[in-house]
Amino acid sequence: MRKQFALYGVLCVLLLGGCGGTDAEKVNTASAEIPEAAIEQEATGEEATGEEVAEEADEKENVMNDEQAKEMVPVLRDNYDKTLGQWIGCSVTGSEIDDPKVFEIMTTHFNAVTLGNELKPDAIFGYSNAKCPALEEIELDGAVIQVPQMDFSRAEKILDRIYDWNSGHPDRQLKVRGHVLVWHSQTPEWFFHEDYDKQKPYVSKEEMNVRLKWYIKSVLTHFTGPDSKYKDMFYGWDVVNEAVSDNGGKYRSEKENTSEPLSNDTHGSNSSWWAVYQSEEYIINAFKYANEYAPENLELYYNDYNECNRIKRDGILKLLTAVKEQEGAPGEGTRISGMGMQGHYNMSDPSASDIEYSVKKYAEAVGKVQMTELDLRASDTYTGTEESKMEEYEAQRKRYNMICYGIKSAVNNNEGVSFDGITFWGTVDHYSWLQSRSDVGGGNTTGLPCCPLLFDENYEPKPCFYVFAGNQ
Repeated sequence: MRKQFALYGVLCVLLLGGCGGTDAEKVNTASAEIPEAAIEQEATGEEATGEEVAEEADEKENVMNDEQAKEMVPVLRDNYDKTLGQWIGCSVTGSEIDDPKVFEIMTTHFNAVTLGNELKPDAIFGYSNAKCPALEEIELDGAVIQVPQMDFSRAEKILDRIYDWNSGHPDRQLKVRGHVLVWHSQTPEWFFHEDYDKQKPYVSKEEMNVRLKWYIKSVLTHFTGPDSKYKDMFYGWDVVNEAVSDNGGKYRSEKENTSEPLSNDTHGSNSSWWAVYQSEEYIINAFKYANEYAPENLELYYNDYNECNRIKRDGILKLLTAVKEQEGAPGEGTRISGMGMQGHYNMSDPSASDIEYSVKKYAEAVGKVQMTELDLRASDTYTGTEESKMEEYEAQRKRYNMICYGIKSAVNNNEGVSFDGITFWGTVDHYSWLQSRSDVGGGNTTGLPCCPLLFDENYEPKPCFYVFAGNQ
């Protein structure tokens, strides 16, 4: 199976003239070699069977084909269609960054990275979800307040690796997309309550505004402030994530899922932000505070899934318009740079026309559009067996090609549409979040195996890789 897909890549490269790669990225055709079994027969006089000779010849051919395929794989960041934007990215987590093969894929093929979990609120609070970590006193706007201690170590572990890579490879740098400041999920419930104790009542909107401002200021200053080691690494940041409901396209409330207790340490569906504010005020304020503390060149995004669904799209457009209408100078108004279409799609939905229309409408609302978490849930018939991979991989190639067609149609057919990049939610299939059951935003709810990404479990490019790396 692995050999078949390696040969698919070789064929694709040859048919596409190297997929746009330079001569240095291609390999010379290896000369034929006499099998070792035939040489041994001549030296010893012992007769090797035809089967032995054939097996050894086939083994050598496999090695040569694998080596040729590896050397002929085009470098994604150098060969993708720039109609898809300037960024071709992937997500990576703290455990994945320790895999040298993932690091090689990341630094070879991508020019942008999103930290999968390490910049989310629960990670920043040291995953102390059940109980608030130690408190400390800080000054904010002339007032002394108590706040929970922050732990940036998990994010810094990844950022330090990228920083070192960038320092040693100034012409092959990786830029970072921050994710995420405000999210109903993966934010500890105690953050919304008096004395940071979830057993006590919710704080007032006024108190929550202080906490929200402090949190956004602290995170952005630490990573993008003028004194930060990492200040030149970030190009954008998701300010608010998934604030629109799947139920009717309204704002997500604390009643999104009535079977999910509000007393849980964290929530998958229900929003304690809404429980405190009972309005979109927290969304507006988040973009105001981000505008106040983010560098001027840091792009600020809203990010959401099911973004091509007609009803939810209307709700997202309403949110974007509300934020956009209050734009103003830092410290006075909001700032929003673009819309992040997550892109957690299945094998049939959304259609290319739905994608084209959604990109067009979001661009009209806020300017730039990105696809920020792209992956594919497998077909319902996919079992994960070797026998089913060939069929699934080919269907996946066609599906990714259709997604690209929708994006390119939006850009080519509509003047002024700015599509700025694609980020895949992972690198290799076996690390994908879709391999485990998840009921959170766009996740795999079937429990079936998935193969959603560009590289397989052997760290080899799949047929869908050439949709993006071959300018198809």
